[in-house]
This record gives sequence, C-alpha cells and structure tokens, in this order.
Amino acid sequence: FTSLNHDMTLPEFKFIWYMEYSHRMWGRVVGLAYILPAAYFWRRGWLSRPLKGRVLALCGLVCFQGLLGWYMVKSGLEEKPDSYDIPRVSQYRLAAHLGSALVLYSASLWTGLSLLLPQHKLPETKQLLRLRQYAHGTTALIFLTALSGAFVAGLDAGLVYNSFPKMGERWIPDDLLAFSPMLRNIFENPTTVQFDHRILGIASVTAVTALYLFSRKIPLPRRTRMAATSLLAVACVQ
Repeated sequence: FTSLNHDMTLPEFKFIWYMEYSHRMWGRVVGLAYILPAAYFWRRGWLSRPLKGRVLALCGLVCFQGLLGWYMVKSGLEEKPDSYDIPRVSQYRLAAHLGSALVLYSASLWTGLSLLLPQHKLPETKQLLRLRQYAHGTTALIFLTALSGAFVAGLDAGLVYNSFPKMGERWIPDDLLAFSPMLRNIFENPTTVQFDHRILGIASVTAVTALYLFSRKIPLPRRTRMAATSLLAVACVQ
C-alpha cells in the first residue's frame, strides 16, 4: 500500500485476501483428502506393498507442495529497501510451486487410472516403442512450456508485448539479450521469458499434432485413440 497501491480500498484488499485464504484452505482440504483415506486404507490392509510406497510418496508430495507454497509467498513479503520494483513473488519459487503441483496431479491421475483401468497387452512393435518414446518427449516439452509460463507470470512478462506472431514490429526483439551474463535473460529478462514461452508453446502444439498423426498410422485400442484425440483438442483450445 505504501509503495504502490495508494488508492486501494478495504473491500478491494479483502477480495485479494479472501482469494489467498481460499487457496490455502483448499490446499489443506486436498491434503486431508489424500492423507485421511490413505491412513484408513492402510489400516484396513487394502493397499499392496507397491501401492503403499506410491501412496507415501503422494502424501509426502502434498506436504511438500504446501511448504513450497509458503516459501513462494514468503518471497513476496520480504522487504527490499534497495528495490523500487512492483512487489511480487520470486519467479523461481513460483515455477517450483507450479512444477510440483503438476507432478503431484500427474502422479495422482496415473495412479488412479492404473487402478481403475486394466493395462492393455499390446505387441511391442517398433512403431509402438517409437510412439511411446515420442509421447514421453511430448510430455516433457509440455511440462517445460508450463514452467516457462510460471516465469511469464512471475515477471509480468505478458505485459511486455501483446501482438502475435511478431513481438511489436519485429520477429526477434532488440532487447532479447539485454541482461548480462547472457544466461540471466532466460530466467529474468521479461522479453526473453515471453519469447521462450511463445516458442515452447508453438513447439508443444506442433509435437502434439505430430503425435496425433503418428498415432493414426498404428493399430491402437479405442482408449488410446481417444486420449490422442483429446490431447490434440485440448492443445488447440489452450
């Protein structure tokens, strides 16, 4: 309020406060939704030995996610007497918090689907192995794109350029490598962060499209075809 938002009213502050409060409460509910059923199923002996290890890992990741969220918010509340910049959380901690959430969500979904749906027994053909490798590579690219989005959010890099496909009047902005040393630009230069996010986003959509087209050439179960088609649809919407 002292540094930036002189005209903020109490109702406007309450709106932000309740957003943060709801997020924290929702996170705690998610934690209980993991830990309480896990303890109940464990006590009843319903978990196999491999599943016990996975459940422990998921519960640990839930707790780690909460600590990481606190650590992230803490960076936005630290006094910076030598800085006149807009108060914001560390983009590094924001990316770590988002990345941890994506890992937790993906692991939860994978575990749930593994229990609900029987695994297809398919012949290990060369085409199928290539499709699996390409799917893993596409997953990694999408994950990297999402993490780069956290850097865009953390630096307010989306406000720098709002034109597409060019950035302003240029394909490659003049200030792309304005920071020194050069590596800092990837994580701290808003222009470079937005540029990287655009390139990664285009690469992700291209990879998903190629994965879909490749999957059409292989005899696959209906469930797998639905997954590939859904992935392409969501990528286009995104």
